Amino acid sequence: MNVLSMAWRNVWRNSRRSIVTIAAMTFGLWVMVLYSGLLEGMMGGMERDLLDVEVGDIQVRAEGYSDEPSIYMQIEDPWGVVDQLKAQGLKATARLQAGGLAASGEQSSGVMLMGLHPTRDGEALKLDERVARGEWLSADRPDGVVLGWRLAKTLGVDVGGEVLVLTQGADGSMANELYEVRGVLASISGGTDRSSVLMVDESFRRLLVVPEGAHQIIVRVPETILLADAKAIVERALPGAEIHTWRELMPTIAQMMDATAGMMVFVYGIVYIAIGILILNAMLMVVFERIREFGVMKAIGVSPGMVLRLIVAETGVLLGIAATLGLALALPCAWYLATHGLDLSAFMSNTDMMGLQLPNVWVGVYGPEQFLGPLVAMSVIVMMAIVYPAVKAARISPVEAMRYQG
Repeated sequence: MNVLSMAWRNVWRNSRRSIVTIAAMTFGLWVMVLYSGLLEGMMGGMERDLLDVEVGDIQVRAEGYSDEPSIYMQIEDPWGVVDQLKAQGLKATARLQAGGLAASGEQSSGVMLMGLHPTRDGEALKLDERVARGEWLSADRPDGVVLGWRLAKTLGVDVGGEVLVLTQGADGSMANELYEVRGVLASISGGTDRSSVLMVDESFRRLLVVPEGAHQIIVRVPETILLADAKAIVERALPGAEIHTWRELMPTIAQMMDATAGMMVFVYGIVYIAIGILILNAMLMVVFERIREFGVMKAIGVSPGMVLRLIVAETGVLLGIAATLGLALALPCAWYLATHGLDLSAFMSNTDMMGLQLPNVWVGVYGPEQFLGPLVAMSVIVMMAIVYPAVKAARISPVEAMRYQG
């Protein structure tokens, strides 16, 4: 007996029910493939922005700086350390930090002043690529600054305008200087958007009377080196300093990103349990409608195992058609989402979550796991759902089946 050909014919004996079942599985698979890629793209983009632009993989500060930040607590010979880390395969940059006040016209706001090297900073981080308007800092124009976009809006200033910066120098004097706004950053994170004033490191040193040292070294780790191994390298280069990975600095955000996989599994479960219930209902109806048929099959010598295989084969036909249609429909949609993305700027422009900027355009990331994961999950749930109907069909007694009046 050719089980597969019989299963194919049996599936289309009730074409309406089969079409509804196939459509439900196809839709579920299509949705979950696209959803998993979009979620991966969104969370991956947020993590890249966090690490590539702001935080880096590892941050180094002078001992005690995290508890009581002070302009006097500095890392000595920061660029020597940066070069040492670079020789061991890591990328790094040194930065200066201090609080202050920025004013323009009648508007003022508390700010975080950040001094950095315009070119060497770009070797490790990509903040220079996030200028929305104007230009990045230049050593040839030390009187220029780049502002966070919310800060620029608060001060009512744009590219070409002037900002007065007031703070206290390391020698105790009141420091103030007028700077030209060279650029305004795109949205990055709540803190950076609201308070960042970026300037050339030499301008920072001159304004705050900090002739040497740095307050922070940010390290980026290539994919070929584990984060723990990179931290050990940094610890050997700077014994006694405060050294923290981004996960230690931002545990809540790290946990949120780790929970993404769990959330995806949870959504998988909801969707596929619903599909499993549909399959269970459909196959139970098949069994009860064909009790007499199964009884006759058993009476003429068909084994329970053959009946079991027939039910599994019928479900496999439904699953195979749904998988083919679902993946075929998902492929062009995934290509579009991976190349063009889903533009949500009209609904969530400049929205952040836990301090991280949500992208206005969600670009999906689609690889084999985004297609295989939903397919395997659906296959397992569907096959689990038919265990009871298949076993019930296989155990039907021929005598009882002949008497069945359903």
